[in-house]
Amino acid sequence: MKVSKSDKTLHLRNILSIAAGLIIGLILLIAGTGKLFGFGQMPGQTEFLDRFIPDFLMTPEFARFIGMVFIPYLLPVIEIAIALFLLVGIWPRIMALIVIPLTLGFMANNLWTIGQGVDKFPDCPCFGIWETWTGVRFTPTQSLYIDIGLFVLAVLIVIILPGRFFAHQFWFTKRSNNN
Repeated sequence: MKVSKSDKTLHLRNILSIAAGLIIGLILLIAGTGKLFGFGQMPGQTEFLDRFIPDFLMTPEFARFIGMVFIPYLLPVIEIAIALFLLVGIWPRIMALIVIPLTLGFMANNLWTIGQGVDKFPDCPCFGIWETWTGVRFTPTQSLYIDIGLFVLAVLIVIILPGRFFAHQFWFTKRSNNN
């Protein structure tokens, strides 16, 4: 039986989108669990938010929420949730669309950190306690490269994932014709 060029292209697009989703999912799972298991650690780089959030929004209550709830607790949970959805194959295109602004925020943070100099921020606590346990630390520049890679992979998923907008990966639905 001869396989058509369109079947080969569809198969390649599916494999590439699965691989991209798995890579993003694994990185976000490691980053999210590392931060969450750090139990509310607040990285010093968050002072860059004053530069990006308008003054009228940066009320004391909002600043407390960002610093005491969102970054130390909600952001890791969001990363883990996105990771699990991508690893399982549920709504990969939607998850990739969420990853895009997330990585843009991470890139803005890393660019600001790089601009502050390595003396002030020699490393990025992107992976939380896993950095301490493994001894592997990333500089803000290395973290920026990772974020750029995540951004490109997320855009790739949005563009090449076969099927409808809300499509799942075939192993999730157990029917490849629902892609």
